[in-house]
Amino acid sequence: MMIEYMDVVDVDDNVVGKASKSEIYEKNLRHRIVHVLIYNDKGEMAIQLRSKKVSFCPHHWCTAVGGHVQSGETYEEAAMREYQEELGMTTRIEFFKKDFYKGGGNKDGPKLEKFLTTFRTTFNGPFKPDPEVVERVDFFPIEEMKQMAKRGEKFHPELLFLLEKHVF
Repeated sequence: MMIEYMDVVDVDDNVVGKASKSEIYEKNLRHRIVHVLIYNDKGEMAIQLRSKKVSFCPHHWCTAVGGHVQSGETYEEAAMREYQEELGMTTRIEFFKKDFYKGGGNKDGPKLEKFLTTFRTTFNGPFKPDPEVVERVDFFPIEEMKQMAKRGEKFHPELLFLLEKHVF
């Protein structure tokens, strides 16, 4: 198994080092994450149901594309790589927002700090999801997603953060 390295960043998102993914989470080191919001022509948003096999938040709804920025990658390179890996294809993406996020650190430590950079695209499908990480991808009207969140359906914490801050 290949060890995944990610850049460690300061509060201004400047690279100050690099560490393995496991070290990032063990030591609560600040790092970078990307998300891609995919809308169809009706304005509905695609979200993925994560596979039961993933280690974090299995069987939770998440952004259509999301993942770690590897050491040396730009946010856009990481978004396109994750898009290809998770959905088996890519479309043109555009920068949407960059947020500072605190949440989810290890149970004994402080909240984990991350920079979430989000891109947007319009695509009507179909997708070719990787069944190892994505159970399915569906489009939902924003209002229905709001109701899903209110009902307590399992949403990845970063999806909920992005929805509440920028979409709902």
